[in-house]
Amino acid sequence: MKNKIIIKDAKGNNLKNLSIEIPKNKIVLITGVSGSGKSTLAFDTIYAEGQRRYVESLSAYARQFLQMMQKPEVSRIDGLSPAIAIDQKTVSKNPRSTVGTITEIYDYVRLLYARIGIPYSPVTGKPITKQTSTQIINKVRQLKLGTKILILAPIAKAKKGEFKNELANYQKKGFQRVFVNKKMYDIDDIPKLDKNKKHDIDIVIDRLVISKTLENRLADSIELCLSISKGLVYVYDVEEKNLEVFSSNFSCPVSGFTLEEIQPRIFSFNSPQGACKHCDGLGENNFFDPELLIPNKNLSIAEGAIKIWEKGINRYYQKVLNQLSVQIKLPLDIPFKKIDKKIVDTLLYGSENLFIEELQFKRFYKSKLVPFKGLLYLLQKQYNYIKDSWLKDDYDKFRISKICENCNGYRLNSKSLSVKISDKNVGEICNFSIEKLYSWFDNYQGSLKGSDKIIATPILKEILSRIKFLKDVGLNYLTLNRKASTLSGGESQRIRLASQIGSGLTGVIYVLDEPSIGLHQKDNDRLLKTLYKLRDLGNSVIVVEHDEEAIKAADFIIDIGPLAGVHGGKIVAKGNLKEILKSKESLTAQYLSGKQKILIPQKRRKVQNTKWLEFHDVSTNNLKNINVKFPLGTLCSITGVSGSGKSSLIIDTIYPALFNKINHSKKQTGNFKKIIGDHYFDKIVNITQSPIGRTPRSNPATYTGTFTPIRDWFALLPEAKVRGYKAGRFSFNTSGGRCEACSGDGVKKVEMHFLSDIFVKCEECNGSRYNQETLEVKYNNKNISDILNLSVEDALEFFKAIPNIKNKLKMLYKVGLGYISIGQSATTLSGGEAQRIKIAKELSKKATGKTLYILDEPTTGLHFEDVKKLIEVLQELVNNGNTVIVIEHNLDVIKCSDWIIDLGKEGGNNGGEIIAQGSPEKIVKIKESYTGLYLSKYLN
Repeated sequence: MKNKIIIKDAKGNNLKNLSIEIPKNKIVLITGVSGSGKSTLAFDTIYAEGQRRYVESLSAYARQFLQMMQKPEVSRIDGLSPAIAIDQKTVSKNPRSTVGTITEIYDYVRLLYARIGIPYSPVTGKPITKQTSTQIINKVRQLKLGTKILILAPIAKAKKGEFKNELANYQKKGFQRVFVNKKMYDIDDIPKLDKNKKHDIDIVIDRLVISKTLENRLADSIELCLSISKGLVYVYDVEEKNLEVFSSNFSCPVSGFTLEEIQPRIFSFNSPQGACKHCDGLGENNFFDPELLIPNKNLSIAEGAIKIWEKGINRYYQKVLNQLSVQIKLPLDIPFKKIDKKIVDTLLYGSENLFIEELQFKRFYKSKLVPFKGLLYLLQKQYNYIKDSWLKDDYDKFRISKICENCNGYRLNSKSLSVKISDKNVGEICNFSIEKLYSWFDNYQGSLKGSDKIIATPILKEILSRIKFLKDVGLNYLTLNRKASTLSGGESQRIRLASQIGSGLTGVIYVLDEPSIGLHQKDNDRLLKTLYKLRDLGNSVIVVEHDEEAIKAADFIIDIGPLAGVHGGKIVAKGNLKEILKSKESLTAQYLSGKQKILIPQKRRKVQNTKWLEFHDVSTNNLKNINVKFPLGTLCSITGVSGSGKSSLIIDTIYPALFNKINHSKKQTGNFKKIIGDHYFDKIVNITQSPIGRTPRSNPATYTGTFTPIRDWFALLPEAKVRGYKAGRFSFNTSGGRCEACSGDGVKKVEMHFLSDIFVKCEECNGSRYNQETLEVKYNNKNISDILNLSVEDALEFFKAIPNIKNKLKMLYKVGLGYISIGQSATTLSGGEAQRIKIAKELSKKATGKTLYILDEPTTGLHFEDVKKLIEVLQELVNNGNTVIVIEHNLDVIKCSDWIIDLGKEGGNNGGEIIAQGSPEKIVKIKESYTGLYLSKYLN
């Protein structure tokens, strides 16, 4: 038992009393077709029980802060240890989370800069040092014997004023002489100072001649000077007329730029001491964009030119417009483009001489007139007050973000950025790629000497080891400054994987969900080595995976199937690779052995005489002014290593640019100079892996439009007619037929405050969503709730005689989703399942033949058999006259493409170029292409 995890009778979801012994301290790979029960075994059974038992072992006080996992449906599990799940969910949506903060590398970088960083004056560019009083005294004593000096305390540096009171106070304290604008006066004889001019004033603390017996007097004078001038000492050589400046602070004598004690917190953009005040440490500013607010300037304001008010304008803004129409003659009924530019500028940006009623959010307030600061200001003020996320999302459509001009996107204030190591501030090194950052720190470590070496070595050791882990999982193109919210699921998963290796834990069960997602074949080897490291530390690594190389590299393989849904949930094969290949029932074994194959198309579509979509000089992110062409009416794959620029080209540039052209919209787009061929399209669809809905109310039936004809059918039933029920009665979104206790959700949301909200089954309707009267209407012995619980496959059989329902369900079955229930909550669907539901919806629409479909890694979560079905669906979309562009690493999809555009050669700054383009047969002949190298064995 010590060396095994023993599972007896696991029954969760579609698992059929599954029992198995899993070896510990090995890489165990769970594979099988989509919906066969892999995640149920790995996450809902092994991880859930391991985590639940660990939390249960803690004190009652500790447990109240931790979310307890639901006990899995299993008779017994023995041999479990604490479990850690590393899934594909984005690490954080917080804009303050970066790669540097979530990996904790940035904490060590801050510490390094605080301990050995040197501040530089932003004016002179020279380093600023600080000295103790003893160091200052020793420096002055080193002057030549007999040198006449003045000890001066600066009290004003380029400041306006008469300084009468200040000078009178110093005279009372016994000081008689003062330097004013580089001339010495007795305090009584100072001429009247012009209060509108800037002055330099230094109090003469002492007049000395350097001698061997001077030590005590010199020390007293220096200490007094430091206390008066807040850390500055001026030593003036009377004969040489030379001024030397000493400081006990980090202070620039020329500009007066001062830096307090250098601590790690001043390099934190989450701290008031370090954050840039202009962007609050976010590195960017969001504001309402006039172009997005007023996209159609042919409309008048009264006709809805200001798009944010297209659903209606509130009374306050109506009052403002009425006031402006009177005060500045703002016309409300002529096309916006014909309004005088000065009036438009006043409307948008305001005027100090124009007064309007103040915008208030209190119920009872006394109205007052305030200067009109412009419509953009008012909208921003209203936005800051909004609490509802859905309303903020609505307003976000009219806002754009730009890099903060004050901190250049570095998030920190000027004082923090003045501190440098090897001529680089902390913002600059955080913009280095992981690859470059590793080299920079490595080289810097080699150049260290003396006390700096003793201080920095242990810090650099931690930094370099963590950066190396990121390199090892194929993330060498990322930067520490990259926002966590912009990472893909695969990237965030590999970051957490790297962090776990860095933690050095042993005796843990790690459960991973397809860590190879988003990785080029070239980087797969490094990922596998990382998994070996986790295992060799003394951990059990359980991986849900479909990648062929990963399957072959595993110590123990569990193949669940044979098919999906009710036809799955059994162990088809288990053991090492040799034992798996012997299985006759295993689909995985058939593909690994070559008995089953995804065939190369017998004939590829010709591109010689086709039309083309062209983008010229694309320079978004790391793209290097590339010219790119896509043949229309083909399946086109965009390939390249991680970070080579695939998403920058397709998702950030081509999709928004074409969307804007087709829909006359103003989406923010990447950089390019010219587009040719956009007129060939009447629609562009980006089929993402984002959820089809964010609440339990959304499901495949409602999203694909299948539920509408089902409700119509139920309304036609005799029992429904007798009771007077219309189609709306069978909707769980409206009152009447739904359960009012849960408002038709079937579950109730329990707010966990600082933890994620959880959903529990409604006790009133037992999760059915409907009230008892509605459930009494049945078709073939099934009520509307029973229908929603049917799998797509069963529903297809159930409604085979009703064409308009059957045809929509057929598309879901076609994309390999026969196992999901048609009423399954959107919150429980994986990204890959959500994407295929969207494809099914598109397939059910009438084809125009002028649509461009974009898909980003559609093979995520797919078994070989599912990939085969996906390729058939993509080819069908193209056969209907459409163009399909996929960003993909899966070589089976790539080999079936008509055209490939391979970007690289590497990631980050070393990527962004077109390495190869053409048919698969052409790509394999280009030696520089990593894709071509791995693709060649798939074509032979």
